[in-house]
Amino acid sequence: MQREGRRDLRVQALATLAFGLTGACDAGCPLATVVEYATPQQVVAYFERRQKTVVTFVGYSGAGYENRPAMLDAAAKVIDDLRPEQTIINIGATPDGIGAVYELAKSRGFATTGIVSTQAKRYAAELSSCVDHVFYVEDDSWGGFVDGRSELSPTSRAMVDSSDMIIAIGGGAVARDELMGARRAGKPVRFIAADMDHRKAVDKAASKGMPPPTTFSGEAAAAF
Repeated sequence: MQREGRRDLRVQALATLAFGLTGACDAGCPLATVVEYATPQQVVAYFERRQKTVVTFVGYSGAGYENRPAMLDAAAKVIDDLRPEQTIINIGATPDGIGAVYELAKSRGFATTGIVSTQAKRYAAELSSCVDHVFYVEDDSWGGFVDGRSELSPTSRAMVDSSDMIIAIGGGAVARDELMGARRAGKPVRFIAADMDHRKAVDKAASKGMPPPTTFSGEAAAAF
């Protein structure tokens, strides 16, 4: 599947794939999302052409939030200080966890984008119906550092290089690494503490035969 994915990237890089996403959200989200395969450099070039400020939200995805309303309230306070005509809200393309911010952004009139690893395509991860434009970046991982603490994976490099500001509301290792990468690049970052879903974390540990976690604050909290 990986070889097939790479062939698709070479043939279809920056070729628009019109995936119809059913079930538009209450915010009046589109019925179809523009999806492209792109390199990190091509993703950056896209945002440069748009000439808008790119504000990226990172946080928990499948791990979810213990207090989802509080997470959305924190995101709303950030978004309400931004102007839709000047700003793009960027996240990780999927609707889980921090992806709920897509609907919030669309309800306030913002253009929305997503940057996600081709691992999401490989595992048929759902895309949010409230994201206007998604970039699949070929990547052997889901993101984060790939070489100790020096080099970001292609997906995280595209995320950091394309963003003018990164806001983290909680988050695991990938969010932590992207925050660290952005800070090293001299870009403003902000961390807002939030717990992952406690029950999901306990169940996940149990499924792996591990003891229940003693903290639910995530790896990003330890670094920020």
